[in-house]
Amino acid sequence: MATRKSGIPLSTISPKFLHANSTSHTWPFSAIAELIDNSYDPDVRARQIWIDWTRIRGLDCLSFMDNGEGLTRARLHKMLSFGFSEKKATKSHIPVGVYGNGFKSGSMRLGKDAIVFTKTRDTMSVGLLSQSYLEAIGAQRVLVPMITFRRDGHNHVEDGGSLRAILTHSLFNSEKELFAELRAISAAGPTGTRIIIWNLRTTTNGETEFDFDTDKYDILIRANISDKSNMTPESEYSLRVSRACLARIWHAIRNIHDLVYVLLKRDKYVNWRGGDCLVTGLKEY
Repeated sequence: MATRKSGIPLSTISPKFLHANSTSHTWPFSAIAELIDNSYDPDVRARQIWIDWTRIRGLDCLSFMDNGEGLTRARLHKMLSFGFSEKKATKSHIPVGVYGNGFKSGSMRLGKDAIVFTKTRDTMSVGLLSQSYLEAIGAQRVLVPMITFRRDGHNHVEDGGSLRAILTHSLFNSEKELFAELRAISAAGPTGTRIIIWNLRTTTNGETEFDFDTDKYDILIRANISDKSNMTPESEYSLRVSRACLARIWHAIRNIHDLVYVLLKRDKYVNWRGGDCLVTGLKEY
């Protein structure tokens, strides 16, 4: 039983909720929109985000990296927890979600496992949200291993268990590999956040629902995706249109981004798989 407060049991969250919660996204691009929106929150202040596909230890992965201010240990813990949100609507920013659920529902819709690397001016932290890890240890409630390295060398002694869990149950098996990912953030700026998602969702024939091969500068949805029960007629039609068709706005990530940020009046720069995708100065439809 969870620790009591004044003799009253605290509520806990079952690991099965991670998958159940992700089903709020019937369409994978809405999950991606959540992750993009998080990087543009006023308290993060990212001006650029890089989205790419990579393979790590033979597994397809999606990566999201921004050049924002990074997350402190406390804010990373809130990000990996449920119901904590500091999002507020402003004239220049209308958040997609305000209930502290976006990262969890979005990342777990795209894959079973996600790891977060983040750098602030003073700290570097790593956090793991992993269904595979929770299944492997037979967890009865959601656990989120998290470690923090301070630039002054005064690290958290209690992080030993979390470090062992991350090195055992993530794609990165040594501290050297973790630091390599943290250093990768420096390519975007002195601070920022990098998210890697793996064990991506697959179709009934075992392929990932995303097509990374047809266009090396884009990410498409496979034409044989089977779960069409919740698609609108427009999105289902888009699975059949040709690559040259201008109406494929529901077929490719960069066009979904255009749609989302036209509607939300954004003015940002996104790099898709190494190709320039400048989406500043968009006009309303």
